[in-house]
Amino acid sequence: MKYILISLSAIFLFTACSSKKYFEPEDVSSNIELNKESMSSSILSMNKIGATLENNKIITDNGISSFTLPEGFEFINTTANGKIIATNYINKILIGNDERVVRDVVVAASLKDNKLALVYSNNTIELIDTITNKTLYKEYLQSSLANDTRITNPHFMGNLVLFPTLNGKVIIVSTLTNESVKTISVDPDNEFNNIISLNVIENSQTLIVASPNKVVSISPKEVISKNYEVRDIIVKKDDVYLATIDGQIIKLSPNLNEVAKKKYKYAKIHALAFSDSLYAVESQGFLINLNQNFTDDKIYKFSFDNEERMIAIGNKIYYDSKYITLP
Repeated sequence: MKYILISLSAIFLFTACSSKKYFEPEDVSSNIELNKESMSSSILSMNKIGATLENNKIITDNGISSFTLPEGFEFINTTANGKIIATNYINKILIGNDERVVRDVVVAASLKDNKLALVYSNNTIELIDTITNKTLYKEYLQSSLANDTRITNPHFMGNLVLFPTLNGKVIIVSTLTNESVKTISVDPDNEFNNIISLNVIENSQTLIVASPNKVVSISPKEVISKNYEVRDIIVKKDDVYLATIDGQIIKLSPNLNEVAKKKYKYAKIHALAFSDSLYAVESQGFLINLNQNFTDDKIYKFSFDNEERMIAIGNKIYYDSKYITLP
């Protein structure tokens, strides 16, 4: 009887594993020229806009930087004049070559002039004057027990600073009065609900905010919210591009109307990137390229280890200890 049960268990496990579905495109092209380059080290950690390599070098939107982080620090952001902001995830942040002691673990930060905006791991937000070291604004928010690792940085917009919180809100603070002027609840109810993306579309003065479960458009006229299970999201000029967990790639207008949509059965999208057109990296080793209106696509073989960390910035895709430049 014991051996029968073991055999039945083995058959069940085999059947369960063999029934798992993968993306298998029928038409795969090899007609693409990818400029593959090697990096000096593999990716240690990353966020939406950059990464830290294992040798303490960093990746930003300008490529691989010559700047070397002190031991124990990891990249968070860059300033307008190109200084690196990093955290040691204990009690310090780095701005350029200047180390600053902070009161808690910093997970997100932005700097404009002498105003430093911080988000702490306990979901406290703080605005600091870097000249006087005085706290200009501070708010203790409800702790978030579970967070998506894709944490985004505060965003300065004119005389406002937008704090993306770890519990699904955006707190807007005036840098003139150092007071909160508005709180926007993006996704307060889901378990994983921290803000993972925050972008401004300048032409329409629209704020595009995303959590792992929602995308919200905030304009002077209206606030629009739509439910999506977000794998990745990027904003390019006036267009919002979204990849979902169920293999959809969607193009949205600033007010979240679906302009175009394409579904790839069983696809698991790792990252979206943009050169002259949209690219999506699929986990089984494919690169999907879509035209402007999603009426035509090309799928290329792109070998990589899907267990390795990957980040797409601009027209470059960084993975393991390599990167490619999209045509």
